[in-house]
Amino acid sequence: MAKKSTRKSVKDQMIEAALNLAAEKSWSDVTLADIAWKADLSSVDVREYFDEKSCVLAAYGRLLDRKIIEADLVSDEALSEREKLFDLLMERFDILNENRRSVISILSAMKGDPKQAVLGLPHLGNSMGRMLEAAGIDTSGICGAVKVSGLIGVYLWVLRTWKDDDSPDMGKTMAVLDKSLDRAEQFANSFMGDGLFSLLKSKTSSHD
Repeated sequence: MAKKSTRKSVKDQMIEAALNLAAEKSWSDVTLADIAWKADLSSVDVREYFDEKSCVLAAYGRLLDRKIIEADLVSDEALSEREKLFDLLMERFDILNENRRSVISILSAMKGDPKQAVLGLPHLGNSMGRMLEAAGIDTSGICGAVKVSGLIGVYLWVLRTWKDDDSPDMGKTMAVLDKSLDRAEQFANSFMGDGLFSLLKSKTSSHD
């Protein structure tokens, strides 16, 4: 029986193993058992934390969120909520670049596997909610749900550009993100009345 490493948690081992496998072959061909084997873990260890491989991706998403928030990009009070959100999302793409080949493999596999894509949506929604909140944007109630949904759309759209953007400074990704955030805000302000559902409405203004 495989032994657990004392240096990394089961979750960290599984995330690392999953990313390594995704870089080696199509994510659609990877199973939870493959990930456990790669991580040198027993099925008992793994089942305590993960029911299927989509749960490993959810754990990776939470790891991304933690890294982004710990980067402390939004402490400057001079930045607007919109600027903070831009910086947070660009940091996310920068961290994704660390495992670029793996992430692209996973995204490509999801195109042909609707189940994996659907299972991942709630987790992506949670991540986008954390990004909004980190930027100081309220996500409570119906208004919050609209903001999260809008940001999911923005993120997925920009992700398409990021996949093909191999430039050192991610210039194309930055430009598309900037434009997409502008369009999302303009749409919200134009069609949802007095900015009530504005994607970039802060906690403070939402209670005015």
